[in-house]
Formats: sequence, C-alpha cells, structure tokens
Amino acid sequence: MFNEAHTEITNTSSYSSGTSKTAMAELNQAISKAQDKLLSLQDKDGFWVFELEADCTIPSEYILMMHYLGDVDLPLQAKIANYLRSRQSEDGSYAFYTGGHGDISGSVKTYYALKLAGDAIDAPHMVKLREFILSQGGAAKANVFTRIALAMFEQIPWRGVPYIPVEIMLLPKWFPFHLDKVSYWSRTVMVPLFILCTLKATAKNPSKVNVLEIFLTHPDEEQHYFPERTVLNKIFLGLDFLGRVTEPLIPTKMRNLALDKARDWFVERLNGEDGLGGICPAMIAAYQAMLLIGFPKDHPHVVTARKAIDKLLVINEDDAYCQPCLSPVWDTALAALALQEADKVGNANNLTRAYDWLKSVQLSDEPGDWRISKPTLEGGGWAFQFANPHYPDVDDTAVVGFAMADSNISNLDESIHRATRWIVGMQSKNGGYGAFDVDNTSYYLNEIPFADHGALLDPPTADVSARCAMLMARVAKDHDEYLPALERTIAYLRSEQEVDGSWFGRWGTNYIYGTWSALLGLEQTSVPKDDPMYTKAVAWLKSVQREDGGWGEDNYSYHDASFAGKYKFSTAFHTAWAILGLMAAGHVHSPEVKAGVDFILHKQQADGVWNDPCFTAPGFPKVFYLKYHGYDKFFPLWALARYRNELNKA
Repeated sequence: MFNEAHTEITNTSSYSSGTSKTAMAELNQAISKAQDKLLSLQDKDGFWVFELEADCTIPSEYILMMHYLGDVDLPLQAKIANYLRSRQSEDGSYAFYTGGHGDISGSVKTYYALKLAGDAIDAPHMVKLREFILSQGGAAKANVFTRIALAMFEQIPWRGVPYIPVEIMLLPKWFPFHLDKVSYWSRTVMVPLFILCTLKATAKNPSKVNVLEIFLTHPDEEQHYFPERTVLNKIFLGLDFLGRVTEPLIPTKMRNLALDKARDWFVERLNGEDGLGGICPAMIAAYQAMLLIGFPKDHPHVVTARKAIDKLLVINEDDAYCQPCLSPVWDTALAALALQEADKVGNANNLTRAYDWLKSVQLSDEPGDWRISKPTLEGGGWAFQFANPHYPDVDDTAVVGFAMADSNISNLDESIHRATRWIVGMQSKNGGYGAFDVDNTSYYLNEIPFADHGALLDPPTADVSARCAMLMARVAKDHDEYLPALERTIAYLRSEQEVDGSWFGRWGTNYIYGTWSALLGLEQTSVPKDDPMYTKAVAWLKSVQREDGGWGEDNYSYHDASFAGKYKFSTAFHTAWAILGLMAAGHVHSPEVKAGVDFILHKQQADGVWNDPCFTAPGFPKVFYLKYHGYDKFFPLWALARYRNELNKA
C-alpha cells in the first residue's frame, strides 16, 4: 500500500521531488504560512477560541426553547432553520456527525424544530425526513432527552419519560443512586430536569404545532417507551413503575424541600454569563426551570442565564447555529503547543500573552464538585470554558501544565506545580484519570431508564491519562514527588492498550487519537522505545495509513471497532496525530512519516490552514459528536514543525 502512495505523492509535491534545500524551504514556507494564520486569530486578551459545532440537536433545541417560552425571534429562527436544512442527509435523516448514519432522536427533534419554524409538512425535505422517522419506528423510539422535549410540548404523555422526581435530591449518599455518583455533565443537566419533569413543564407553543404525523400510533396508545435490555435494566424499570404508583403519597413538605434543594444546587452553579456547567443543555434546562418555579423574567439570574445561552450562538449572514459550549482553554493550550514547536523564540511575545491569560483563569480555592471526593486537595486546575469553577477539567489542566513546562517562559513554575499536584490528587484507584471526577465508575447506573444515552459516567480513559502522564513525567524530571503517581498511570496505560496496539480515544476520533495521546505521553517517560507499548502502537499506525499517505478515521469506529483507523478519505488532523505519534516513538525518518508530511503539505490551503469537513471528536460516543474548528489549524502546524525540528537534529 505504502509504495503506491509514496509514488503518487512524489509526483504531486515539489517537497518530495526537489533537492534537500528546496524541500526544507517548502516545509518552512508551509510552517510560516500556518503559523502566521494562527497568530492572526489570537484574541487581544491572549487566548484562542474556535467555533465548536455539534449535530443539529443543539440548534433545534434553541428553536424549541423559543417556542417553549412563547418568545420567538423570527429572523434568528429563520437563520437557524436554514442551517438545519443544509445539514440534512440524502436519505432525509439527520446524523450525529457528517457522513454518519441517520439517527431517530436527532431527526425527530430537528423535524419538530423545522415545523415550529414554519416548514410545511408536504415540503420535499420534510416528507423525506418524516419517511425516515417512520421507517425507524416513529417518534416514540427517540431517546429520553427527545422524549422529554416531546412531553413538555404535550406530544407524548409524561409516562413516556423516565420517572426522575425531584426528591432524588434528598437521597442519602449511601443510596445506589446519588448525584455524586454520576458525571458532572449529567449532574448539571439532571438537576433542573428534575424540576421540569416533576412539575410537568408545559410549553406555551403559541402556534400550537404538533407532530402527530411522525408517530406510528397515537402517542396516548404507545406502550413501549422503555425497552428491557438486561436483568438490571428490568429491575430499574420495576422501580420506575413503583415510583410512579407511590408518587401521590409524597408529602407536600418533602416535595417543596426537594424543589428548594434542587433550585439552590443549580443556582449556586449558574456560573454567570458562562452558564451552568458551561454546556448548552444544562443552561437551557436551568433557564426553563427558573421560570417554571416562579423566577420573574427580569430576575438577574434569569437574565444572566439567557445571556449565557445566547453567547453560544454563531450568527452568519444566511444561517446560524448554537454551539454546545465554548473551548478557549483547550484551544489556547493546543495552539500554544503548535506555536512553541514552530518557533519558541520568535513567538515568545504571543505565547507570553497566552500564558498570562491562562494564569488569570487558573482555579485555586473555588468550590467544586470534585472536592466531594478530594476535600483536602488544593486547587490548581483549569476549566475547559472561559469560566466553570465548579468543574475544572483534568485533560485541559494536563495540557496547559505541559505547555507551560515546555515553553521555557519564566514565572510559570507556580502554576505548573499547582496544576501537577492537583493532577496527582485526581488519580483514580486504577491509576487512570477521568475528565472531571475521581473513580466515577458506578457502571450499574448506565442501566437506569434515564441513561439510554450510555454517557452517565466519567470513568478513567487512556487519552486523558496519557496527557496526565505527559505532564507528570515532564515535571518529574526535576521533582521526583510525582513519580509514584506517574508509575501507576504508565501501568494503567499498559493495561488499556488494545490487542492490535492501538488505544481507544474517548475524547477525540478515535483509535488514532487515543494512540497519538498515549505515544506523546509515553515519550516524556523513561519507558524505552523498544517497549511493546511503543512497537505495537507504531505497527498499528503504519498498518492503517491510507494510500494517499494520510490517515483518517470514521466516528463509526465508536459503533464498530472494526472501523478503527479507517475512513473514506484522509484528514489533515488525523494525519497530524498519526505522524506526531510516530515521531514520538522515534520513527521520524520512516517513509510513513514522510508520506504523511507530504499529504499535509499537499492539502494546505492558500491561507495557510486546512479545511477538514468532518467531525473530530465525540462528546459522548455513539450519541453526540463535535467538530472542533481549530483542529485543522493547529495540529497540522504542530506536526510539520516537529518534523522539521527533528530533521534539523540529524
């Protein structure tokens, strides 16, 4: 495979066919163009933030929110509807990522949003969408979050929604279900949903739009909202039934106490104009819950919550969409790493501005849910968003800390060591790291009816753990206090390597991302390059290289592992991950790396960056995917610069 690819690229790239001096000049020119473009995108305050796009459920939820409130911005709605129509698949469905299979839940929510926006049901795109939904069993087959929206709009009875009473707030910590046992994103969404579902929130729906035509039977006759999957699932369904039957026996005083506790819980975490949890679904649920329990529309909390939601909007001339969240800390750290590789000295001023901003948003003694399991641990992490103090992100903290340690910029040691000590303290029992919590591994909770998305928990993963190892190893070169935790993480990574040599990528697509993450982490450690972790990973990366010299991977690999490392075309960011991983393993002079570099050079645009149309990461594997618009701007630059620097060492 590779020989054919190498021949093809040699014929299309002057870098491949020219003299060594000419080749290096082309490489330097590509790096310079990409670097200049990335520098031009830096905010005056020092950070980078790129658009973060999800599937059509998030912009659909914005339209639903407006009609829930009876307060519709018609011009904005028209732009969001334009966006939704442009994302429809050929079979009429809506997928969770570009090129993916149609999804019943996303399709139902988008159909309702478009109909609310005024699209006629006999319009060709609506006919195709409806036919797809009906072919999948109708709207009753949608997931829990979609069915909650349908219940709020009185399209299905509330028995079609899991029984999640607000009294859950009063359960003791020893109880099998408790907020502390689920992930941060689940907590922030669930608590306001407890209120909305308990009080059976009803949308104003001023146009009285219904979607009965996308049900196979009338919703009142539907009996099979909750399929029985496992024995444990059947037990939870039995408890769900028991809860509904006994709900009338709940004392009014207890209900009011629970409502107050739920309100106080999310109000404490409203997070100003950055919103509850910094994530759109939680923000919208909190906004609606406050209005439902009597907060006036002009209450400061309500006004600020709406501002937080609207800050997520991306409004263009002809269309608009709502982002799931904002990613400035993540974008800034990765952009800084790319620029350090490109020219650590020449970019010192821009990097200093970036680190000054990052220092200003590093967390310390703020309240945080992570303190429940680690009450004596000092703070030191970073959130993913501009602000989210209750929920520092382990992954972001590791990347920022490593970037700072790698920068050679003075006055960063305190931030680096606070971050590293916090990382050490957040280690799970198995040596790995979750994204926000320690030992968030109550896997039985994935069987409750509410958890049909399978993303209720935040267990340790290889990619996050590898970046924690990367930071600890880098800092441990001068401070051996971090070595015990580092050794446990290395052992965890060894246990998580797949038989074929790859690692699963929880937060980026997918096995290529996980393998890149692991190899960059291992590179900083004392693990020798002939260790099987390295050699097996290298063999796997080389085995999945495409004929054009690049790499690519479909998000379908989250559904079927046989698609690991496979895609219908190569992407610049996947190729960058692959060659960065190979170079970390010591294979800079391999023909596979050379072909990957050629692919990236060949695909660079005139403006210096790349344009990969596909989604780059899962929010939640199988049910929610993301497109980081910065990935094809800083990862290829990082890879090209690393390649040049390695060649110059020879």
